[in-house]
Amino acid sequence: MVVQQRAYPQDELASRLRLIQELSGLGVRALARDTGLSSSSLSRYLSGQTVPPWPAVLELCRLVKRDPRPLRPLWERANNPLPAPPKTSRQIAPPSPPADAPPPPRNDLPRDVPDFTGREQALADVLAAVASDRVVAIDGMAGVGKTSLAVHAAHQLTDRYPDAQLYLDLHGFTDGRQPLDPDGAIRALLAALQVPSEKVPQEGGVELRAAVWRSELARVRAVVVLDNVADAAQVSHLLPGAGESVAIITSRNRLLELDEVPPVTLDVLTAEESAELLARASGDARTGRLAKEPDQTAEVLRLCGNLPLALRLAAARLRHRPGWSIGILVERMAEGASEFDTAFGMSVRQLNRDQRRLFRLLGLIPGSTFTDYVAAAVADVPLRTARTMLEDLLDAHLVQQPAEGRYRLHDLVRQHARQATVEHDTPADRDRALHRILDFYVHAAAAADAAMPFLSPTRAVSAGSPPAELPHFPGRDAAFFWYVTEYTNLMSVFYAAVEAGAHTHVCELPRFMRTFFARRCGTTHLNSLFEQSLSAAQTLDDPRQLAEAHSDLGFARYNAGRMTEAAAAYAAAAPLIAAAGDPLPRAELTMRCAQLRWDEGNIEEPLELFRQARDLYTTSGCPTSAADAIASEAWAMLQLGHRPEAAQLAREALAVPTENPSLQAQITLGVAIAAEEPEEALSHLNTALTLAREDGHKHNEAWCLNCQGIALREMGRPQEALASHQAAFTLLDDLFEPHWKIHFLNSYAQTSHQADLPTQALTLYRETLTLAPQLGHRFEEAMAHQGIAEVLDPTDPTAAAEHRAAAESLLAEITPSTSPHPAIPG
Repeated sequence: MVVQQRAYPQDELASRLRLIQELSGLGVRALARDTGLSSSSLSRYLSGQTVPPWPAVLELCRLVKRDPRPLRPLWERANNPLPAPPKTSRQIAPPSPPADAPPPPRNDLPRDVPDFTGREQALADVLAAVASDRVVAIDGMAGVGKTSLAVHAAHQLTDRYPDAQLYLDLHGFTDGRQPLDPDGAIRALLAALQVPSEKVPQEGGVELRAAVWRSELARVRAVVVLDNVADAAQVSHLLPGAGESVAIITSRNRLLELDEVPPVTLDVLTAEESAELLARASGDARTGRLAKEPDQTAEVLRLCGNLPLALRLAAARLRHRPGWSIGILVERMAEGASEFDTAFGMSVRQLNRDQRRLFRLLGLIPGSTFTDYVAAAVADVPLRTARTMLEDLLDAHLVQQPAEGRYRLHDLVRQHARQATVEHDTPADRDRALHRILDFYVHAAAAADAAMPFLSPTRAVSAGSPPAELPHFPGRDAAFFWYVTEYTNLMSVFYAAVEAGAHTHVCELPRFMRTFFARRCGTTHLNSLFEQSLSAAQTLDDPRQLAEAHSDLGFARYNAGRMTEAAAAYAAAAPLIAAAGDPLPRAELTMRCAQLRWDEGNIEEPLELFRQARDLYTTSGCPTSAADAIASEAWAMLQLGHRPEAAQLAREALAVPTENPSLQAQITLGVAIAAEEPEEALSHLNTALTLAREDGHKHNEAWCLNCQGIALREMGRPQEALASHQAAFTLLDDLFEPHWKIHFLNSYAQTSHQADLPTQALTLYRETLTLAPQLGHRFEEAMAHQGIAEVLDPTDPTAAAEHRAAAESLLAEITPSTSPHPAIPG
C-alpha cells in the first residue's frame, strides 16, 4: 500500500525559496549580500529550519523579479502551523485520523538534480557499499559533487528504505557557522523520526541519546544522509547499529578513524563529463551558445577545473542571462570566484598553523607535480615533518596524489593557495621559499647527473644552498627515472629562475641536464636553455660561468648540426677556459673541438686534439672520459681506413677500468675486426646495442644499428646489413632530427651498392651531397662524391670522373699532402 506523504508548509516554503536561489544563480553568501540578509539566517531559511519573516521573502522575490503574492498563503501556513478556528459552528470539521494511525514517513532529502552527470562508477561503489556494509563515506575536495552524489544515491534507495529518508547537514565546512555538535545532531535526527520527547534522556551524556537513536533507527528501514561532516568524532555516534537502516556520509576529509566504514573518494569529472554537465545545466540544447564559441567554451571548462560546483555556477549564469555570450562569461569568471575562495577557505581553516603555511607555500612550486622532498624544501622543514603534513593535506583533499610519492594541487586550489600566500606571507618570505625550490632542483639534478656517468664530470654546484635532504640515486637507472618524471617540472623551474633573476641557477641547471638530454631529448630545447644560460652568465660577469656557458652552447649548436655557430661559441670559450687553468673544462672543450674539426673534414688536427683530451682527462682523474677520448681517436682511425690501429686503440679504451665501458670503443672494435673475426665483432656490436637501449639513448641506438650494418656488409651478409641500416634510419625519422643522418648516409649507400641496389645507393649518396654542405661536413661530402663515382663507373664513366674529381678536390683541401686520402667510411 502506498502511503500518501503529508506536506509540511515550512518544508514546502523552503523548497520554493531554494527555487528562487536557483533562479538567482548565486551562492548563499552572495545571495545574502544582495538581499541584505545574514548568510547564516538565509541558510536556515533555505533548509527549512526557520520560517523567514515576510520582508525577507519580499527581498528574495524582488531580487529575481518574481511576484511574492502567491507565496503569502504558504508563508502564513508555515508561520502559523496551528489550524484556524472554524468560522461558524455549523462548519463541518474534517475527519480526524484514528488514534493508532502510524505517522507518515519522513522525507527530508533535497531535490535530486535533474542534470546529474557522470559518476557511474562512483554511484555503483556507493550502492554496493550500502548493500554490503550499510554505511559509506564519500570524501573529496570542495565543489567536487559529494552532496549531489549522496542525495542522488539516497533517492535511488527510497523504495528499499520506505520508512524514512533523512537528511542532516552537519555544517562541518559552512562559512560563518560552527559545526553541529553530535548531541545537537542526535536530537535533530530523533525529532525527524518523530520520537516523543519523553523517550529522549535529558540528562547524562551524548552516549545515552545516541543509544536511543540507534534503537529507534533499528525499528525502521531508513536511509540517512549525513552531509558536510567535519571529522569522524562528529559522526561516530550517528551511525546505524542493528537493523536494516543505512547511512551515507559526505566529508571533505578522509574519515580515517571510521575504519569500518568503506570510503568512496570523488575526483573531478572527466573532460567529456564536464562538457556534458555544462551543456545540460545551462540549457544549451535550446540556445546552442556553447557550440558557437568552442574556444571560449574550452576556456570556461578550463577555468572550472572539471569541478561540478564551478560548472553549475557557470551554467546558472548562462541559463539566467540569455543575452550573454560565452566570451562575457569567461571575462566574469576570470575576475575570480568568491564562492570557491569561501569553500576552500573553510577547508584551510581546519588546519593548524604549520599546515596552513605549507599549503600556502605549495602554491609557489612552479611545476605541475611535486614530491615530499620539494615540499620539505619549500617549507624548510624536515622531510619526515613534510610527509606527515602532506598526509594531513591529502586527507583534507587540499592536495591530490596522482601517483605514489607524487602530489599536486588542483588548479583552483593552487589559485587559492597563491592568493593566500600573497595575503599572509611577506614578499621576502615568498622569495626565500622560491629560491629554496630552485636550490633543491639544481642540487638534485647535480646528484642525478653524477649517477649517470655518460659525459665528462661537471664541477660542483655553486648555486644556492643544498637542501637538508636529497633523493638517493643508487644508479643510473634511478637517476634517469627521476629525470624522466621531473622533466616538465625542471623546465618550469628553469623558467621560474629566469623570471626571478636567479642567474647562477639559470647557468647551472641545464649543465646538470646535459646527460639526460644526450640520452633522451632532442637538441632544440637544449639550445634554448643554453642561450638563456649564456645570457645569465653575461649578467653575472663571472669568467668561469661565462666560459662554461659558451662551451655548453657550442655543444648544443654542434648537436643541432649548426657547425659554424658551434665553432664561434668554442672560440669564445677557449681563452676564458685557458685563463681559468682548470684541466677538466679544458679537456671537455678540447674533445668538443676535436669532434667539430673532424666533422668539418680536418684529419690530423682532430687526432692530436683527441690525444690532448685524453691526457687532460687523465690529469683530472677522469678515467671514463679518458677512455672516451681514446675511443674517439680509434673511431677516427677507422674512418681513415686504418683498421689495425683502430682496433688496437679500441681495445686500449676497453681495458680502462671504468663502471661503464666505452660504447664507441665497442662499436669501433666491432667494425674494425668484422672481416677477420666476425663472431667477436658481432659480440661487441650486440653489447653496444644493448647498452644503448638500456640507456634509452635513441641516437646511440641508431648509430649501433648502422655500424652493425657496416660490419654485416664486411662479413658478406648484405641483406642483413640493409635491414640494420633501415632500422637505424627508422629511429632517426622518429627523432625528427634529420641532420643526424649525415653520419649514416654514406655507409648505408655503400651497403646498398654492394647489395646490387645502385639506384638506392645513388639516392642516398645524393642526399648526403644535399645535407653535407648545409652542415659543413666536408669529409662526408667528399666520401659521397667518391661513392657516386664507384656506382657510375660501369654505366657513365664521364659522370663518374666528374664526381671523382670533386672528391679529390675536397680531400686535397682537408688532407695534408703527406697523408693518404681516406677510404670510404667502412
